[in-house]
Amino acid sequence: MIRYGDTIREIAKKILEEKTVDLIIGFKKGTLPITTEPVLIKDAQNSDQLYWDSFCNMNLANYLPKRGEKIGIIAKGCDSRNIAVHIVENQIKREQLYIIGVPCKRMIDRRKIVSFLGGKEVREVTESDEDITIKGEGFEHTLKKNDYLQNNCKTCMHRNPVIYDAIVGDLVEERKDPDPYDDVKEIEGIGLEGRWESFSDLIKDCIRCYACRNACPLCYCPTCFVDESDPQWVGKSIDPTDTMTFHILRAYHCTGRCTDCGACQQACPMDINVRTFTRKLNKDVLDLYGCEAGLSIEERPPLDTYKPDDYDKFIR
Repeated sequence: MIRYGDTIREIAKKILEEKTVDLIIGFKKGTLPITTEPVLIKDAQNSDQLYWDSFCNMNLANYLPKRGEKIGIIAKGCDSRNIAVHIVENQIKREQLYIIGVPCKRMIDRRKIVSFLGGKEVREVTESDEDITIKGEGFEHTLKKNDYLQNNCKTCMHRNPVIYDAIVGDLVEERKDPDPYDDVKEIEGIGLEGRWESFSDLIKDCIRCYACRNACPLCYCPTCFVDESDPQWVGKSIDPTDTMTFHILRAYHCTGRCTDCGACQQACPMDINVRTFTRKLNKDVLDLYGCEAGLSIEERPPLDTYKPDDYDKFIR
């Protein structure tokens, strides 16, 4: 995956020099090992800052809504699907974008690495296609990437970009697991009371910091419902009812739009698997409407369109 970096830098420099775009949104190395951070490049001479490895997990589509410039953006599979959602929802125009597609070999969860090390400081990281080597004072570990993947990457069915203007490598083979929703089915099978208890337990540590909302590329409302004061839809406290209301309503606002990019879970400081809510609704939309978000810039989201022959057997 790290080999993509040279190609990304070459493409970015070229399109900046040719004035194809006004800026590039991508990643640069973080200030600490096993971290990266978003970067906005306007000068072709600075394109050497661009970087790619297995920790480029942030969804850069979050930086697109309402921009007026011509933009080059680095996009793996889930990012490109969110870009498609933005185009469909009129948050950005397709002609404004030059999408540099990255076939994703799946992202590593930094928290799982940190947990494995038990507080030891990482000084150096190298990676190959299958392994990652972590070095620090008095230790060196070579780990299998597959054992430390982000949870959403384990079930991802669309690792290749769905729209792009340039591609930085060969397309990867898509996952062929016929059922990526085994965990959701377990929750569905425990009944209404069991589900409520499961969801209540899931969010009991939530501190209402809204990191999940802020990291989500779908949450671009000018005023979020939790910030409305007239009328006030939900309280500001960490009372269980207010907290559950926030999570359920946010999930419903993402229904038919969520690409399961994992940004919400990665941003959560309490390590809450908030994807549980959105994945349940993703499954419902797939089962009821045969629709997955962000696979086309031609189709409207399932909940804002209507056809006379829509499937309706679930309505009762």
